[in-house]
Amino acid sequence: MRPEVDLYGVFIPTLGAIAIVAFFLNAVLRRALAFVGFYRLVWHRPLFDTAMYFCLLGALALSLNKVSL
Repeated sequence: MRPEVDLYGVFIPTLGAIAIVAFFLNAVLRRALAFVGFYRLVWHRPLFDTAMYFCLLGALALSLNKVSL
């Protein structure tokens, strides 16, 4: 994985870029889960949303690391 991403001369840490992508994926997934009614089965919604964000962040980081090798 590259240490930073060059965006028109602005260097952004790769983990920061992945975190932003994971945030938007998490927002879409939260809306989809709320629409389906999945949150009725969840005991603590903010805790579940935070855990889901970090799972997405880890999965994206691992998948990006595998692709760049």
